[in-house]
Amino acid sequence: MFPSPSFVPLSRPPLPIRPPRHHLPAAPPRHALAAGIALLVLALLVGLLLRLNRQPFFQGLDDRWAASVNDSAAAGSGGSDSLGGFSIVLDRLGGPLGLVLPLLVIGCLCVYGRWRSGLFVFSLTVVANLVVLLPLKELADRPRPPHPWVLVSDGSYPSGQVFSAVTLVIAVAVVVFPPRARRWWWAFGASYVLAMMGNRTWLHAQWLSDTFAGALVGVGTCLVVWRVFAPLLEVESERMASNSLWL
Repeated sequence: MFPSPSFVPLSRPPLPIRPPRHHLPAAPPRHALAAGIALLVLALLVGLLLRLNRQPFFQGLDDRWAASVNDSAAAGSGGSDSLGGFSIVLDRLGGPLGLVLPLLVIGCLCVYGRWRSGLFVFSLTVVANLVVLLPLKELADRPRPPHPWVLVSDGSYPSGQVFSAVTLVIAVAVVVFPPRARRWWWAFGASYVLAMMGNRTWLHAQWLSDTFAGALVGVGTCLVVWRVFAPLLEVESERMASNSLWL
């Protein structure tokens, strides 16, 4: 009798291993879309209130803050020119000159093949100004504080300069910095946004509530756009992890 042949089971081909997710770009937080929409709806309701009532319930707080700023300016009228120079720099960064920074970030991202992140930054820092901020300014149509120290346009609510500062800080945090460095960037970004908020009231360019509204609208817009771009940024993250950005 012949010995029975031994059957060797065929080994299954290994399953394709999904490349580990890279730390860049960052994934949006949970409930980002719902939180962002809630902030934008809140800003919209306040804008409607300002449209219907030129003396809203928070106008007293704005007036008291403006008076305290005037007193501080009068007390420090003989101070050094460094504070005035810093204030002008912030004003320039928040104006049209401030578009140079996001455009530089977008250009660098595209050079390295990260066009998805570049599109994300462009949507936050340029498109959102036209689609979100300007219509909200037109809706509220709030007058500026009297006698601003710098050249301003119509529409005080919400603060466009604070909005631009917030969107730039969050956009850079999402696409540029890894998790450890991002914590330091958040601290720097928060300081920058607070300085911009204080500077707008110091220059008599906007009411205190306008600056808070600019920050809230900026955060809300970032959360919504971040969640919308999440699938595209996820693809870029996986390609960065597998060194295949250009494929």
